[in-house]
Amino acid sequence: MYTATILAQHIRDIALGTRPAAADERALACILDCLAAAVCGFSANGPSAARLSSPRLFGSGTAVIWMSGHTAAPVAALLCNANAASALDIDDGHRAARGHPGACVIPTVLTLAGGLTLSGADLLSAIVAGYDIGVRIAASQNPDGISTRQSGRWAAFAAVAAAGSLLRAKPAALAHALAIAGVLAPNQQANGSSGYSALTGNDVKEGIAWSAATGLTALHLAMNGHSGPVDLFDHLRFYDRNRILDRLGDHFEIVDTYFKPYACCRYIHAPLDAFLDLIAAHNVVADEIVAVTVNTFGWMLKLSNTTAPDNLVDIQYSLPYCLAIAAIDGPDALAPVDVQSVGRLDLKRFAEKVAIHVDSDLDKLFPADTLASVSIDTNRGRFQSSVTSPRGDPKRPLTFQGLERKFRQVTRDVISTCDQQCLVDSVLRLRSDDGVSLLQVLTALRPR
Repeated sequence: MYTATILAQHIRDIALGTRPAAADERALACILDCLAAAVCGFSANGPSAARLSSPRLFGSGTAVIWMSGHTAAPVAALLCNANAASALDIDDGHRAARGHPGACVIPTVLTLAGGLTLSGADLLSAIVAGYDIGVRIAASQNPDGISTRQSGRWAAFAAVAAAGSLLRAKPAALAHALAIAGVLAPNQQANGSSGYSALTGNDVKEGIAWSAATGLTALHLAMNGHSGPVDLFDHLRFYDRNRILDRLGDHFEIVDTYFKPYACCRYIHAPLDAFLDLIAAHNVVADEIVAVTVNTFGWMLKLSNTTAPDNLVDIQYSLPYCLAIAAIDGPDALAPVDVQSVGRLDLKRFAEKVAIHVDSDLDKLFPADTLASVSIDTNRGRFQSSVTSPRGDPKRPLTFQGLERKFRQVTRDVISTCDQQCLVDSVLRLRSDDGVSLLQVLTALRPR
């Protein structure tokens, strides 16, 4: 039996069967975290361009474009909402996937749900299915055949699973939808840390929004009889079938999701945590720092790491500049980063003090772990951290209460405290209601 056929049945089984309570609890956390990312990313360049372009291209409809007061065709609204969720690089991620499932899966589910009659359990099932399918396929990619690691390479599979669960697509259609999505998804050869372009500071980023739209399109095509090559996962040069099917139905990948305290590439988080711990422990202030040395894994060098970023996306991929913001403005200035941080000479001067070195031992542990140690040279001497893992990983988890604090922090300048509370409450009510209250809040939500 083709792997795509097995996965298609698995999507249906998730909705019809039982799963650990931990999977649904993590889904609730992922919803709140994604909405935090989407709210604070609403006004960024990429989402703003999507709101101007997508409805004109894809037409009118009843799907809600969050925070805008407008509706559009489902694919148009999904492009807008997924763009907002992924704009500031503060959305969730998964180490096995080396990417970001939430910014695809949750906008897919919540954008489509408004036109359907569903229970809260249906929404959670769709989210669990989206994460499980997307992460399994992402983790199985063979780099000899699929050279780029960006989320856009595999997020379309997650969108197929999530949307297919909501729309109760038949397994045969789901199998073909996965195949169509795999053929048509963004290839991301140029962009991102594993792409050939050196200019990562642009709004294409990892192609998550386009991948979500592609997955939704693939599903509708398949439900209307369009076919795809359903053997696409059964070629070892490209995918490891055994990894895709490992513990299928017993382990749900969503439980291993990580969350991000800072609006920057996940690779930068361990150095940030080590650096912030050091300056807190030794009462170090920015003015007395002479040099900062980061020892970490080799993939860090694939980021742009510019000391003079031109825009917010450039900052997201610069370890030296993020350390500078943390040192001079404090960690809250990274949650999220304000556009006023671009072009500041004090940040540039501090960023130029940062050196990055590859530690062979830490490099061997990548990508399962993204570890770093940091040393700070000051006029009082040198301070050295231990090897540090990033906060928000399953090994150093953020609780739901921690995620709620993050939500309030990153959305504090965008929506009112009343709207914040309404969103938190409506997410929590998904345990027992039909999700209508959450969708109503999203429909009414506006920037203040």
